[in-house]
Amino acid sequence: MAGSLWVLATLIAAAAQTARNAAQSGLTAKIGTLGATQVRFVFGLPFALLFLALASLGTGEGLPGLTGSSLAYTTLGAVAQVAATALMLVTMKSRSFAVTTAWIKTEPVMVALIAAVTIGDALTPAKLVAIVVATAGVVILSTKPETTRGMLRDWGPAATGLLAGLLFGVAAIGFRGGILGLADGSFLIRASTILVLSLALQSAMLLAWLAVFDRQAVAASFGVWRTSLLAGFLGAFASQFWFIGFSLTTAANVRTLALVEVIMALAVSAYVFRQPVSPRQKIGMAVIVLGVGLLLTAQRPS
Repeated sequence: MAGSLWVLATLIAAAAQTARNAAQSGLTAKIGTLGATQVRFVFGLPFALLFLALASLGTGEGLPGLTGSSLAYTTLGAVAQVAATALMLVTMKSRSFAVTTAWIKTEPVMVALIAAVTIGDALTPAKLVAIVVATAGVVILSTKPETTRGMLRDWGPAATGLLAGLLFGVAAIGFRGGILGLADGSFLIRASTILVLSLALQSAMLLAWLAVFDRQAVAASFGVWRTSLLAGFLGAFASQFWFIGFSLTTAANVRTLALVEVIMALAVSAYVFRQPVSPRQKIGMAVIVLGVGLLLTAQRPS
């Protein structure tokens, strides 16, 4: 069952995250970048607590025992995700959204290599080829020939973009390590527990930062509480399914399949905002689909 459930969980997470990004994008103009960023965590935490309560009621399980290893991995993931988001925003200030996306979406390759060393996630040559192909599809889709040459020449944004991708990968590994490190419990209760723990840590970090440097952003987010709640719910809902995916398969599998989020975002742009899709973008989508297909084929038992 886990062989197909992680695929479903990841696709649901990618769709929910696309919706969350659309909801959150409108907040940036109203309450600023940091204000909109903290909404994802602060307003998402109550929903994560609700998901955990429902998981406990549905399974009849209590909270799993928290271990030192689980706490350490989750803290690593929480800090890495916040730092990666900050670096992503820094990169976007100096380069286009498309170029930033291309750098950051190298994440699955780094996740596969690091996770194989740190938490023992299996990595076969077939899986590595699939991950590289899918990642190449994102680079093709996100850039043009002239911007690709600029990416190779401009190492400042390249460094911050790659580091952001690396930290997003570290976050995925940290969250999977946190789930695996719990003393007991089913995959659902483990995933829900680590989600609550990670959001609590991130909310505390961001609220402390904003309390010192930008109190107005926190107040502004409560001023548009309806939109903030929607973004928080969608963020927590997406994260719930990301974490379910992490509880069932390797972080590299989840983050590679998650590249379909780029296709979903492009579809929203084309059909909702009526923005045209170029031939190059169509080729990039085809390469992503090929890479994902190779990954799912590599997952089948021989």
